Amino acid sequence: MTATSGHPQAFVRVFTQRFSCSPRGARLARQLALVSLHDWGVPEGTPLSADAGLLVAELASNAVTHGRVLGRDFELRMTLLEGVLRLEVSDPRRDRRPAVRPHAYQAESGYGLRIVDALAADWGVMDRIIGKTVWAELARRPAP
Repeated sequence: MTATSGHPQAFVRVFTQRFSCSPRGARLARQLALVSLHDWGVPEGTPLSADAGLLVAELASNAVTHGRVLGRDFELRMTLLEGVLRLEVSDPRRDRRPAVRPHAYQAESGYGLRIVDALAADWGVMDRIIGKTVWAELARRPAP
């Protein structure tokens, strides 16, 4: 598809959904993310789908654990462009900012953002009017 200027238009897919700020909501966010990716031509079990599933699980879990405010939901937004998949999870707690913690011997938690940092091409945090958005981007490799 080309635009009137003769430049090709980027094909963009977007999924946005709010979920209850609960473990069940976090699981559902991951499941619907994988279904959406499959519908967009990224089958489950491919490296992009597997990495996206892990990142959504971690970011949604962090929103439920650290960003919860009674009566407020969290939101997942996925944007698939030609070269990148951008994942955004928004929650209502601006004061609880994520940070990669140093490794602690035999720690039972604190590894989620290490996973995000290892898998994502880039990630960060943006303030919202209410709360924050934690985003991560995965490079999309062309099909062989």
